Amino acid sequence: MSLTEPRLPVAIVGGLCEGARRAAIGDVLHGVPGTVVLHHDLSAAAHGSVLRTVRDVNGPVSTGRTPLVNDCACCALREDLVPELLRLARTGTYRLAVVELWDSVEPQAMAAVIAAEDEALELTGVATAVDPSLMLPYLANGDDLADVGLAAAPTDRRTVADTFARQIEYPTVLALAEGDDEADAADHALLAQLTPQARRLRLGEGALGPALQAGFDLAAAAARQHPSCALLPQEADEHGVTTLAWHRDRPFHPQRLYAALEDLTCAAARSRGRFWLADRPDTLLTWDAAGGTLCVESAGPWLAALPDAAWEMVPPERRVAAALDWHPEHGDRCQHLTFTSPGLDRDGLLELLDSCLLTDAEYATGREDWQRLPHAFDEFLDPVA
Repeated sequence: MSLTEPRLPVAIVGGLCEGARRAAIGDVLHGVPGTVVLHHDLSAAAHGSVLRTVRDVNGPVSTGRTPLVNDCACCALREDLVPELLRLARTGTYRLAVVELWDSVEPQAMAAVIAAEDEALELTGVATAVDPSLMLPYLANGDDLADVGLAAAPTDRRTVADTFARQIEYPTVLALAEGDDEADAADHALLAQLTPQARRLRLGEGALGPALQAGFDLAAAAARQHPSCALLPQEADEHGVTTLAWHRDRPFHPQRLYAALEDLTCAAARSRGRFWLADRPDTLLTWDAAGGTLCVESAGPWLAALPDAAWEMVPPERRVAAALDWHPEHGDRCQHLTFTSPGLDRDGLLELLDSCLLTDAEYATGREDWQRLPHAFDEFLDPVA
């Protein structure tokens, strides 16, 4: 495609709620003339291939199979997605291409794949389709994707709950489709508190199609998800659903926090954020919990641990976020965790979290002594040198 030819607008619609996703796709097909939908069905991976379907408002346009790559269905999707979109772009037939992601495929990775082909394709929107009545059942489901037939690769270790959480937290648009059971006010409050950045659009009102063509800022979306500057939920208490946004400027005692992990992980339907361990003073650690499962990972150094020359390589969003909470002694090192759930025991959770921090006496001993505390998180992270 030459530089003078218009790029093909491409939007992504995903979500574990298959019924909601199909309803959203139908809404766009009927609302935006000239729409084509590309879908890769990964459920056929057991037979060595992925089924590709292209359809428009009148029905299927073409079907085909693409072989697995390294025995990986999601890898096959990555390999086939852009060439197929480029083929559709070259036809000059379509006004909008919608990539309908298979159940457990997360939109962030696919958005990056599409946006990289920016000479011929323009990523204009990302949406996740949700049945609000299923919010709590999905967030409480700690089953491994592999155990329910939804793994996207042989090495896929994700759960239903953490996959669903990331699917709703990344996009700028949520397409709301009511299912068999009517959602109540608590369901909508839970969704709203977990997704402060998203537009929530009801199907059938003509808003989804235009929203998916409004434009999508990939860098801003990535920044919203990066642990160092993530747009986390704010304090809220509505319809029995509560969000606790917990900030502190002293480190956790690693052993006491480790002992409290099970209680903290199960305290809320969803919790996430960044935290600081006394024995790892330079490492920004991420907290990501849903469905009774917790993932703790290193996200690299705190900004305060970097030499001044390295700051130029840090995204501006992160520098701004750090400046807002900069501590004269610790820099951007902090605790920032959010817990969202119906029936949240806010007072009990505050007491438990605060009990895991260094005491005044421990804090006063200083950084050298902190680093000699028991390295309780070595099973999650690289051992402390």
